[in-house]
Amino acid sequence: MTENPLFAPGFSTAPYWWEAAQPVPRSNGLPEQAAVAIVGGGYAGLSAALTLCRLGHRPVVLDAERIGWGASSRNGGMVSGGLKVLGKTLGGKLAPEKIQAITAAAAASFPFLEELLAREGIDCDYRRSGRFNPAYTPRHYAAQAARAPKLAEITGMPVYMVPRERQHEALGSDHYFGGMVTEASGSLHPGKYARGLAEAAERAGALLVDETRVQGIRREGSGFRLATSRGEIRADAVLVTTNGYSKQPDGGSAMPWLAKRMIPVGSYIIATEELPAETIDRLFPGRRMVGDSKRVLNYFRPAPDSNRVLWGGRASFSPTTPEQAAPVLHRMMREVFPELGSVKLTHSWTGNVAFTFDFLPHIGVEEGIHYAAGCQGSGVAMASWLGHNVALKLAGAANQRFALDGLPFPTPPGYGGTPWFLPFVGGWYRLRDKIDRMMAA
Repeated sequence: MTENPLFAPGFSTAPYWWEAAQPVPRSNGLPEQAAVAIVGGGYAGLSAALTLCRLGHRPVVLDAERIGWGASSRNGGMVSGGLKVLGKTLGGKLAPEKIQAITAAAAASFPFLEELLAREGIDCDYRRSGRFNPAYTPRHYAAQAARAPKLAEITGMPVYMVPRERQHEALGSDHYFGGMVTEASGSLHPGKYARGLAEAAERAGALLVDETRVQGIRREGSGFRLATSRGEIRADAVLVTTNGYSKQPDGGSAMPWLAKRMIPVGSYIIATEELPAETIDRLFPGRRMVGDSKRVLNYFRPAPDSNRVLWGGRASFSPTTPEQAAPVLHRMMREVFPELGSVKLTHSWTGNVAFTFDFLPHIGVEEGIHYAAGCQGSGVAMASWLGHNVALKLAGAANQRFALDGLPFPTPPGYGGTPWFLPFVGGWYRLRDKIDRMMAA
């Protein structure tokens, strides 16, 4: 392992979450036939499989790695309940009634996840922690204050502002200009959730097949034939839930149409060594989740099962290693929490999140293939919710149209799924953040 004074003994580039819940290998073989083949064994695919089983179907879930290996066991474990969608300015793009339906559908992802965890008895350290969104500038604070009443109305739960002079009630830092607390938010252990959701799907009757990369899908009669790294499987219906991993490392894709609409972005997270409990309580009053208002945002939290700080962000918009990203994230953390300047890191890891060009999640059907994708980096509740709703659609069991179903799904001409433009866009966003901060001084 690379020598670095920031790294604690035993420093690892595997996700911290895997210490308690590493994705387990499965020995299931590839069947010749499936009623429904689901490509992608993350939250969306597993949630869809569970719902299909409850409706009497027996889906087969295929994943190129172990089930839950991707973003589902690599994310920050923040349950935002669609707040990113609720915060978007959709005016001028969609009719007012459509905007209202989309925001209501996004907000519904939060109670859905809580009900799912309770119903299936999934033990993943879940708690309704609330979330603090610190404002990077006074203008950001004013924008949050203007939006707060609407968020409270949509979520049906308290949303309130914390001015800068009282900021330490919500965050043990002087780095920001106050911020917004939203109670319709929670926290969990994403590795344990991925494992528990997989086990629930298996109990219900789904077959989970890992280490099986889907290389192509073609029509065959009234169904489909999937070519995989372990042979072929025929399916009556297909659902693709690959999200940030829609473009394969070799440039291929199970569903190229979907890959052309996904912007995979590498997100990086570090975990500190154990800290005194009183330090964590001082830095995170109430142990809320935190995500700031920068364009190139920081998101951070206390670990749910230890006294560590977990800090995430866009350490780089070009491919880089966790070892290279770790010092960058450590510097960002020190800017907010100077007292952590000498704290060492035990873990640093990365994984892909997926954005869309319209910044909205989507479900739908293209040439007979169902899909669910585009959680904008907030997929714990939303991916689970999308999977459930696309499963209802596939089974013909939805009693009303889902607001995120069948929306126009844009992609620019010539884009093939490789975001070559990210370093330029990321650089521009960083510059705008810097200018905003300088103007706030």
